[in-house]
Amino acid sequence: MGGLPAFDRYIGIDYSGAETPKSSLKGLRVYMADRNGPPTEVPPPPSPRKYWTRREIAEWLVERLSEKQPTLVGIDHGFSFPLRYFDEHHLLHDWPTFLDDFQRHWPTDDDFNYVQSVRDGACGNCAARCGDARWRRVSEKRAGAKSVFHFDAQGSVAKSTHAGLPWLRYIRLRVPSVHFWPFDGWNVPAGRSVVAEVYPSLWSRGIAREDRNDHQHDAFSVSEWMRRSDLDGTLAGFLAPALAPAELEAAHVEGWILGIK
Repeated sequence: MGGLPAFDRYIGIDYSGAETPKSSLKGLRVYMADRNGPPTEVPPPPSPRKYWTRREIAEWLVERLSEKQPTLVGIDHGFSFPLRYFDEHHLLHDWPTFLDDFQRHWPTDDDFNYVQSVRDGACGNCAARCGDARWRRVSEKRAGAKSVFHFDAQGSVAKSTHAGLPWLRYIRLRVPSVHFWPFDGWNVPAGRSVVAEVYPSLWSRGIAREDRNDHQHDAFSVSEWMRRSDLDGTLAGFLAPALAPAELEAAHVEGWILGIK
């Protein structure tokens, strides 16, 4: 994937795991760019609500990813769990299987479920599929990011990860052609749309904030970094990082954060 830009559109999403999938949340922000200019904010579908809901974002992404323009989507939450989780719960080292298993135990895509209600035992089966905040993925260590199990802490992505994972499954089931990187392979076939995990802190400080709030700026920064990197030819190197064999093997199950080499 070198030479000419691989994508026509770049979508950056700042995610939130608050409340329910049908809750309008200030922390859910979407920015989109094409090759010709910087990202602009995408408003939620017309409704009495002011902000996006997680369900609306998933449905909107299914529509965009079903279109013919090759699109790169960066979403700000964890896409998988550490290998330790798979081994502790005797799970296959297989990402699609993990998504099915997780959604059964953490049905956070149900219209009325909170992440906290699953944690409290009101629904789902958290007790059978819990993790430890000391467990971290290889890419989290490399990026200096918190564990996907580190709940109730500033800057944590645990809640958004546990809320967002079932929606990755939702998208995957409805748009089978989408390449979920790197689970579907490090090399992306030409013309395919890609969904990848991102960590906005890698780029947000280096991009002028202007009048955006934190959530807006994170989504903008993701979209703009992806756009710039594709145009200047450096994105291909980030999509195929030079990892050690053990890291590559782990990342096929744990995932990887785009932008980390």
